[in-house]
Amino acid sequence: MDEVKTGAGAGAGAEETPRKKRKALKLKDLGLGVPATGGEVLRDAKEVAAIESHWRGLGGGKPAKGGKKVKYIDELARLQFELIKLQEWVRVNGLKVCVLFEGRDAAGKGGVIKRITESLNPRVCRIVALGTPTEKERGQWYFQRYVAQLPAKGEIVLFDRSWYNRAGVEHVMGFCTDAEYQEFLRACPLFEEMLVQSGIILIKYWFSVSDEEQEKRFTERMRNPIKRWKLSPMDLESRKHWVEYSKAKDAMLEHTDKKLTPWYIVDADDKKKARLNCISHLLQQIPYQDIAPVELDLPPRQSDDGYKRPKKSKQNWVPEVY
Repeated sequence: MDEVKTGAGAGAGAEETPRKKRKALKLKDLGLGVPATGGEVLRDAKEVAAIESHWRGLGGGKPAKGGKKVKYIDELARLQFELIKLQEWVRVNGLKVCVLFEGRDAAGKGGVIKRITESLNPRVCRIVALGTPTEKERGQWYFQRYVAQLPAKGEIVLFDRSWYNRAGVEHVMGFCTDAEYQEFLRACPLFEEMLVQSGIILIKYWFSVSDEEQEKRFTERMRNPIKRWKLSPMDLESRKHWVEYSKAKDAMLEHTDKKLTPWYIVDADDKKKARLNCISHLLQQIPYQDIAPVELDLPPRQSDDGYKRPKKSKQNWVPEVY
């Protein structure tokens, strides 16, 4: 089982910090192989199966101590169990939780969101990943289409990119005017302050990934048919504007990293450590208690009373290939 090292020094280095030179990329390093039998799909399936085996009878367990090597699956299962407790606390107490996930392309935002949601109720925790605004939306107040997606009472909403598109891709790629960009930097802190004052718990994460690691992940996506859909022409174009995106991120943090609505930076060069660190931190942001689930009694099944099922030969059954 994979191990990750936590604690001081585990995630040293930020986005612009130089990294050690990596070896030349090899397909086996990317975990590609035959798409139907190997690669990311198989790894994810094994991870899910291993986690589910931990859920049975899991009493919560103890968190891993900093500076120690921990088994990734063990710790992820424990954190997901805690997320279930948090979800129930949010639902019962009518909390409104809004979490933003921002960062460079291929920084690992989707992987973290996937691990957060896979054990939760989609009626309580939902993902918002808005596409390109329509012509009508372009004529609206900029924040309008995001307001419609904000959480109601008892709901957790995870934004896979958010209104910060204007501070990043729209600004760098020229999809908004300079006046619109400057207005965003002015209005965004006020907008977020209103959200918090209205009772929304707003948590913002920026996933920091080095140039070298992003290039490795882009190369993997280009070669791996299972990941190819993740790579868009805009992602490739962004590589030409690496420094401009860095400057835009710095300006964004300068204007919107406020005491009431702070940014939390996740060192995302190691995907597994990033997932554990982010989920662990998220759990610390909302004080919650373990609410014992309501005890259920399985009622007896209704008797047939002479009911006869139709013949299978008259129905269209899926062929039993496996």
